[in-house]
Amino acid sequence: MENQNLNILDEVNKGATMGMNAISYVNDKASNYDFKKVLDTEYKKYEEISKRVNDLYSNYSNDTPHKTNSMDKMMTWYGVQMQTMMDDSTSKLSELLMKGTNMGIIEGRRLLNQNENAAHDVKNILNDFVAMQEDSVETLKKYL
Repeated sequence: MENQNLNILDEVNKGATMGMNAISYVNDKASNYDFKKVLDTEYKKYEEISKRVNDLYSNYSNDTPHKTNSMDKMMTWYGVQMQTMMDDSTSKLSELLMKGTNMGIIEGRRLLNQNENAAHDVKNILNDFVAMQEDSVETLKKYL
């Protein structure tokens, strides 16, 4: 059970870190003021989830939660650069973030469904992470 909880916390933290990285890369290309405000808000939500994971992690391990590795960061940055080479409109930036967020939702739902016996506090963070991402998709749809 403990390993299951650590795995969930690691995956949530990796997802939150990847979300923050993607938002940072997209924010550099964004020109719409309202969209940039949304990006800042979304970034802070990911940051809060990561902080909660870090606070809880010590209950299950003496290590620190896993984050995205350098290769994942580079691939995310490269993907944003390539996908926006010809079109860096707000609509395109929103679409890119939505695609990544949807992958996070799928992984989060999978973790929820496959780990019914996870600790209550771990499941709470996972549920909050998925709900936050689902809300993000709804917010980003307005910019398509």
